Amino acid sequence: MLQPMVWITILTFLGTLVFILWRPRGINEAIPAVIGATIVLLSGSVSLSDLGIITDTISGAAITILATIVLAIVLESFGFFHWVAEKLAAKAKGSGIRLFWYVNLLCFLMTLFFNNDGSILITTPILVMLLNNMGLKNHQKIPYLLSGGLIATASSAPIGVSNIVNLIALKIVHMTLYMHTAMMFVPATLGLLLLVGLLFLRFRKILPKTVPTDVSGLTNPSYHPLKPGPVYASEKARSRFMWNVLLFVFAIRVSLFVASFFSIPISIVAVTGSLVLLGWRWVYLKIPPGDMLKKTPWYIIIFAFCMYTIIYGLNNIGLTHWLIGTMQPMVSGSLLHASVLMGVLLTVLSNIFNNHPALMVGTLTLTNMHLDLLSLKIAYLANIVGSDMGSLLLPMGTLATLMWMHIVKRGKVRITWWEYIKITGVVIPPTVLFTLVVLYYWVSSLFGNVLQR
Repeated sequence: MLQPMVWITILTFLGTLVFILWRPRGINEAIPAVIGATIVLLSGSVSLSDLGIITDTISGAAITILATIVLAIVLESFGFFHWVAEKLAAKAKGSGIRLFWYVNLLCFLMTLFFNNDGSILITTPILVMLLNNMGLKNHQKIPYLLSGGLIATASSAPIGVSNIVNLIALKIVHMTLYMHTAMMFVPATLGLLLLVGLLFLRFRKILPKTVPTDVSGLTNPSYHPLKPGPVYASEKARSRFMWNVLLFVFAIRVSLFVASFFSIPISIVAVTGSLVLLGWRWVYLKIPPGDMLKKTPWYIIIFAFCMYTIIYGLNNIGLTHWLIGTMQPMVSGSLLHASVLMGVLLTVLSNIFNNHPALMVGTLTLTNMHLDLLSLKIAYLANIVGSDMGSLLLPMGTLATLMWMHIVKRGKVRITWWEYIKITGVVIPPTVLFTLVVLYYWVSSLFGNVLQR
């Protein structure tokens, strides 16, 4: 018979997930996470000493993501994202098909430069604003918005720094950001190319042949979080300034991987870059950095800490031991099995329980399987594929997708869960399986000898 502590922890986990996904009256997701973590702590499944381990695990990841969000807020002050929207329309040159590819390229780059949640929060309102200004019909807007949302979320797979849960998982398995990217960038990017190709084939008959090219008078809907930015001396001066800022942000991003290679905490580099950009804004726009205290979503740290506390409680009551007993015989004998089975498992768990807790559970399970180093790395990266790509099968699979659904609805674009699943049910399974197989061949052929030394 299960002890009361076990039942309390399991029911608290399930109840917390329900309230996070439901969010009655729009409550912040950190609130149910705090309540759940408090109950788990009081139940005894997590001890006070465990909290120190949890803090050490999530602190660097949370600080890095917050620093990235600060970068995005500063760029918004410069009017960067309005500039991007105008350039996007200009690059399309009146072609609806060309606009489709540029939209997905934008969403991919936004996630790589910032993070998946930030990409959704920034690019989706931009696209809604752009498509509304173009006067497209509802069914013509869906290909751009849905493909952009899927690519923005899935693009957190190639580099670990684009997703807070990926960063936490990296800490758990003691893997550097540099190594993660070296092993994952090629397989995940190929998977993204397959995904966008499948989306294009699915939407090619719906995409408008032509779209307006002049959207210089972009107007913000009331819900839009972004402002047009300051007035520049000329369009040439504006573009030159934006490219300089973009190059600086790119340099910050590259420096994260350099820091990881030399075992320098990437959170220090991320915070330093954000402070420099804040200083740049202060000098250029005369805006002191004090507004960051209000605009920065500090609840991310609380949410990550509390969710990991609940997952740690599940680990302590034996959930990971059960998963180990089930999965270890299947993943120990073959690297291909380790990749495919762990990726499929995380896809299923992510769509049932959401990818945040699913990846944490999956990663904790791996650390206790006593796998050889190569099997551990492949299985971990397969977890990332299932969590970042496979979770897109259902809207509830990621918080980013739920935010995307909410923003699209506020933009007066109608898309139901069933319409969403009709698309993802066709494109996500082959994308996940393809990426997992490519991951096996890429890692085992290029890194096998190195990791087995």
